[in-house]
Amino acid sequence: METFLFARSFAALACASVACAPAVGQTSAKTRPASTTQRVQDLQRQLSEQGQQIEGLQKQIAEQETRFRELQQRIDTEQARSTAPAARPPSAMAAVQAARSGASTVAPSVEGAEQGSRPVQVGVAPPANEPTRPVAQLFDEPGILTPAGHYVLEPSFQYSYSSNNRVALVGYTVIPAILIGLIDVREVKRNTMVGAITGRWGVTNKLELEAKVPYVSRTDATVSREVFTGASQDNVFDTHGKGIGDVEVAARYQLFSARENWPYLIGGLRFKSRTGTDPFEVTTDCINRCIGNTTGTGLPMELPTGSGFYSLQPSLTWLYPSDPAVFFGGLSYTYNFGRSDVSRQVVNGSEFIGDVKPGDVWGMNFGMGLALNDRASFSMGVELYSVGRTMQNDVSVRGSVRTQLASMLLGYSYRLTDKTSLNVSVGAGLTRDTPDLTMTVRVPVSF
Repeated sequence: METFLFARSFAALACASVACAPAVGQTSAKTRPASTTQRVQDLQRQLSEQGQQIEGLQKQIAEQETRFRELQQRIDTEQARSTAPAARPPSAMAAVQAARSGASTVAPSVEGAEQGSRPVQVGVAPPANEPTRPVAQLFDEPGILTPAGHYVLEPSFQYSYSSNNRVALVGYTVIPAILIGLIDVREVKRNTMVGAITGRWGVTNKLELEAKVPYVSRTDATVSREVFTGASQDNVFDTHGKGIGDVEVAARYQLFSARENWPYLIGGLRFKSRTGTDPFEVTTDCINRCIGNTTGTGLPMELPTGSGFYSLQPSLTWLYPSDPAVFFGGLSYTYNFGRSDVSRQVVNGSEFIGDVKPGDVWGMNFGMGLALNDRASFSMGVELYSVGRTMQNDVSVRGSVRTQLASMLLGYSYRLTDKTSLNVSVGAGLTRDTPDLTMTVRVPVSF
């Protein structure tokens, strides 16, 4: 191409020189010979004109060379695309990539640093500069790790409401349907609000650290009638409590990356402190003692904001992409550390209890997330817990049984900006011991 362009330029110059020669000869034939000075000026003028023509041709050559290189690059690009292997189908993994961020809208590390694959959105592949779609977080254990060198700050608010009825029959029956003794009927309504600040830091593409600081506000209303008084009207015993809850720290590590017919696996370890108000520190409404004592209600006069026990929770979370959705779930086991020489406070002093060991908790959850569009997503899942019996002095506490907790959760997420998402989840209790209603709002912000 370049040889052709230079040939054209040389031909144009030669043509211009030949065309000028007859004109000079004709002028000499028709006019009188000019002076030497005039001839030199004419030649200089012709030389200047030809120099300008050469400069113009050189510019045209340069433009043609630039255009030739652009066309050659396009041809090379098209050839590379035609010979490249077929692209992988869009992965639903992008549906769970914000949640930390969110949910976080930053691409997660669950893809695995060694694979080097670019995460894409659910349904269709997005442009390279388009942020990933968020999916609502349902459970406390997020399934997405924060990328290395990034931070996530997540303020959250949780409200739960529960209403339980308690009937205690103490006596004996003379004939069926006739009871001689004490009938204690109580209705308890509980409202719990927890505001928390959670921070996450991506140490590496496979390791994440987390810290959570909660603030708890609780109110309980117990409706009952005084025993042994023959009261005909209900009494309401109101109590409340607020303050810092139990601070938690956690670490999560990606164990395996997704392969054919295998999900992503993330292991976690969470430690809960006892920074909140201890249940044994608040005063119970009993005169001298609560065991075997009928004076007072036996209820705490101030509600605790913590559990009063240290706990350690290992967990395993799995994620399985299946376009256009992603399935996720997890298993956990919470070990509660016991306490020795425990005493609780009563109105006129303290009551010695001894050694107390809360029951350990087995947990399981599973759900599905689906991205609706580039900003909105929907999730649903089920959460199950089995709480063991409480032990006192190596003996099961009287009346303590294994408790089953189950909730159905629905979650919604909307990406406000490239770094901020809004997650809302609503839970409904499936067993009597589970809160009737739970609503959680999270706003993860990525840095």
